[in-house]
Formats: sequence, C-alpha cells, structure tokens
Amino acid sequence: MRKTPLITNHIYHVFNRGVNKGDIFFSQKDYERFLSAARHYLTKNSKFSYEKDTNSNDPVSLELKPKVEILAYCLMPNHFHFLIKQLKEDGITSYMRRFMNSYSHYVNVKNKRVGPLFQGRFKGVLIDSDEQLLHVSRYIHLNPLVSSLVADLNDYPWSSYKAYIEKNTNEDLSKPNIILSNFKTTEDYKKFVSDQEDYARSLELIKHVLDLNS
Repeated sequence: MRKTPLITNHIYHVFNRGVNKGDIFFSQKDYERFLSAARHYLTKNSKFSYEKDTNSNDPVSLELKPKVEILAYCLMPNHFHFLIKQLKEDGITSYMRRFMNSYSHYVNVKNKRVGPLFQGRFKGVLIDSDEQLLHVSRYIHLNPLVSSLVADLNDYPWSSYKAYIEKNTNEDLSKPNIILSNFKTTEDYKKFVSDQEDYARSLELIKHVLDLNS
C-alpha cells in the first residue's frame, strides 16, 4: 500500500525507471506502443491489444470519463516522467497499475524475457505550488537535452514539448493549458524552458524529492 494516498484534484510528478536502471524501450515501436497504451487506459478498462498496429497519435476514444489528466510527459530510454492530475479517487494508482502492467507484459512477450521491467511501483510526488508545477514541467521537457539525446528539443518525438510550443500538432495525450495559462505566449514558455539559470533553480526545488538517476 502507498504510504501517502494520492489526493483527488491534485497534480503529481509521477515517474519510474527500469529495474537495475536498465532500458524500458528497445525500439521506436516500443515508444509508440507505450504511448498508445497510455491513451487507451485513460478512457478504457478493457485490456489493450498490442497485436494491432497501433499508432502513438491515434485519437483518444472517450468511452469512459478519464480518472486522470496528463499535463506533460517525457519518455527516456530507461525511465519516464508524467505530470498527472487525479480526477477521481484512486485514479492515478489505477491508471498507472493497468498501464505499467500492460506495457511490461508486452515487452516480456516481445523480447522473450521474464521478471519485472520497472523498479517497483511508480513514485508520485505532490506538486504543492504553481511555481513547482512550472519548474517540474520544464525539468521533464528538458530531459532529452540534458541527457544529450538531442541538441534541439523540437527534434525529440517522445515528449509533450511540441504540444506546448506548436499550434498544429497531432499530439493529443497531454493537456498543456493549465501550465501555458501562466504564460502570455507559447514563445514565453519556450524561453522559460531554455533558460538555464532558472533550470538550475528548478532542480533545487525538486532534488529533495526526486529519487531517479537518469
């Protein structure tokens, strides 16, 4: 059982990494399947079928009222980050359990492996101020740049960053409005993300709660 229950209508930084810090994505298709499963379990309780040739940009099917709302995300080779708002009691726990178990099963079957894929249950850190919300969103989006996966965040396909800075995008998993409402324009958010001085400050704000080594 989780020591501290997750509170409805609050936002959390949710993250997890591969067991023994190992990779959780092994191909482009894995990233796509992960995002497709993330969309599926937002609005469905039925088992997600990986047999279909799903696309990460498939629109969300609104069969059930979502239990959570994803504000931002980033997928890295050996871990992932989400900013999630819980809309219903037990929403985040239920969503992440179904979602992570489903993806773990897919990877194990595909790669003929056994055992856990993730390092235990996910971690969820309460966002307790607007300032922290903005800084954590930036921290999440900067992961590929800080880890030297890309030289330009626009080139990284496995995060919600483009949904924040581009008006015409097929990315519909994340809901940027809550965070972008704090900025006059999307360019202001883009500048905020690239501000290295403020980025250092954001790390100071969250390092006492972040137990994940990239």
